[in-house]
Amino acid sequence: MNFDLSEDQELFKATAERFVAPIDVEARRKIREMDGAYDRVRWQELSALGFIALAADEGQGGMGGSLTDLVVIAEALGQGNAVDPWLENGVLSAKILAASGAASMLDSVLDGNQIVATAFAEPNGRFNLTPQTTTAKQSGDGFVISGEKRFVLNGMIADHLLVTCDCDGEMSMFLVPSNAEGLHKRGYRLTDGSMSAEIHFRNVSASTSAKLDFDSHKFAQIVSEIRLLASAEMVGLAQRLFDDTVEYVKQREQFGTAIGSFQVIQHGLVDCYAQLEQMRSMLWRTALIQRDEDPSWQARYAGAKAFIGENAHFIAKRAVQFHGGMGITDELAIGHAMKRIILLDRLFGDAATNLMEYSEAA
Repeated sequence: MNFDLSEDQELFKATAERFVAPIDVEARRKIREMDGAYDRVRWQELSALGFIALAADEGQGGMGGSLTDLVVIAEALGQGNAVDPWLENGVLSAKILAASGAASMLDSVLDGNQIVATAFAEPNGRFNLTPQTTTAKQSGDGFVISGEKRFVLNGMIADHLLVTCDCDGEMSMFLVPSNAEGLHKRGYRLTDGSMSAEIHFRNVSASTSAKLDFDSHKFAQIVSEIRLLASAEMVGLAQRLFDDTVEYVKQREQFGTAIGSFQVIQHGLVDCYAQLEQMRSMLWRTALIQRDEDPSWQARYAGAKAFIGENAHFIAKRAVQFHGGMGITDELAIGHAMKRIILLDRLFGDAATNLMEYSEAA
């Protein structure tokens, strides 16, 4: 079997690497200091490269990319320690809108004119995807949404929100403007420097057309794909951590010699290299599953994320340890990479949650 990337995938990878290359630690800090902790101009530049369009079919205005195409981009963005919320506000939003047939908003997301955030997490809900306290009740010709959402990634700069609601005992998804009357937002920083939002819906009116043709089954499938792409980004981040640490131990001297010559450092890096290769093997083994032949593909995606997340944490800890105390600061790229891993590892389920889902399907 040929595991080489296709010509198009090599192009995607090279384009992603060029896009993230100019963003060093200082540039990242400036972006995080902007309103909402991100640069909308940069978002349009990212969209113009077609990275979001790959998540939608050609018949919907997208580029019809495969999941493996998206894996290539995710890993490249991770290795470049990207500051961009491509996964959570690009691919996730595009896939939900494409699956629900919301053509007009999908076009705006694909071309970067609109940023859409997904509001799925609720207080005390942990990683439960089923809405418990946010409800949508029919009222006249539309609906009234009430409840509270947490962990709305980049919700402070989002133009619209994709909100999961309990509607007559079934999960429904509503597309709601972020400035709707009765909608109140409070922003807070996440560990990777991005901003999330806590959103209260106090009798927010939504038209009938705001209710998307979307259900819990479609949502679960998309969440599984996002888990795999989060795993791919963690593989790229782990590679960046490993490369930066190898370069550092060659230069850092102690007792007149480079610390990379110390046996304990060498053994630690060998362990990291072995785990990095296992992570990449697990990623591609899972990405190449023939989903129509394997009904347990969603559980296998969850298991892969648990495995990759655990090993990414191991490499991050070793990188920080070998850099000393400054490794955890925002002065070095590895501090940012480690914090992004912490976020991705818990996106749509931590290791324990994903392992439980995997074991139940075994």
